[in-house]
Amino acid sequence: MSTMAVTGRVAEVSPRVKARIAGVLYLIIIVGGIFAQIGVRGRLVVNGDAAATAQNIIAHELLYRLGFAVEVFTLLCNIPINIILYDLFKVVNKKMAMVLLFFATVGTAVEGVSVLAHYAPLVLLGKGSYLAAFTTAQLQAASYMSLQMFDYGFMIALSFFGFFCISLSYLIFRSTFFPRVIGGLLAIQGTLYLTNSFAHFVSPPVGDRVFPFLALSGIAEVSFCLWLLVVGLNVQRWKEQAGQSM
Repeated sequence: MSTMAVTGRVAEVSPRVKARIAGVLYLIIIVGGIFAQIGVRGRLVVNGDAAATAQNIIAHELLYRLGFAVEVFTLLCNIPINIILYDLFKVVNKKMAMVLLFFATVGTAVEGVSVLAHYAPLVLLGKGSYLAAFTTAQLQAASYMSLQMFDYGFMIALSFFGFFCISLSYLIFRSTFFPRVIGGLLAIQGTLYLTNSFAHFVSPPVGDRVFPFLALSGIAEVSFCLWLLVVGLNVQRWKEQAGQSM
């Protein structure tokens, strides 16, 4: 087989390979997020009880640290997947693909800062001599408060991810190489992300009623992830749009 033929075949599968790499990264992010939120914080944090939450964290310190490590790793996975999505969708609309990249990058940065509040209880509940200046109850309260701050930091990040989902939905609708039904589902999920975040900002009780719907809307990101993994994208249609954008 000639060198030109090999090069041509690599170029032909390249967009699909990129899509599948994005699918693998998306799967890591989804599974990691579920583990950190449900398997760790959902298991250890006792709503409204700072003392019980502190005791759980101390008793399951390794699990809590693992949750933090997984969360940081998923944030690192956000960087390459955002670059790949920009590269795939810039042939549809380069300016909108840049908007997509902007919301994804800022959302990741905000979440990265908020994750520090996840780690804070390990410092506050540690054995440092400087902690002797505080009572046990004060340290437990501060630890619980840091987790509350993490929740709101995460909601701010979800506001950016909401616009990310809406931007991605638009690009999928304009593209011809992904199913439009996935774009529609992502538009719903992005709207629910925004609704959930701002409902919590304005009225936490209302936000608590909106939050369960996020689990249902999660089918959008799961569908997109599985499509990337199993199908990749329609290479021929991607090339057609790439040719039109040149």
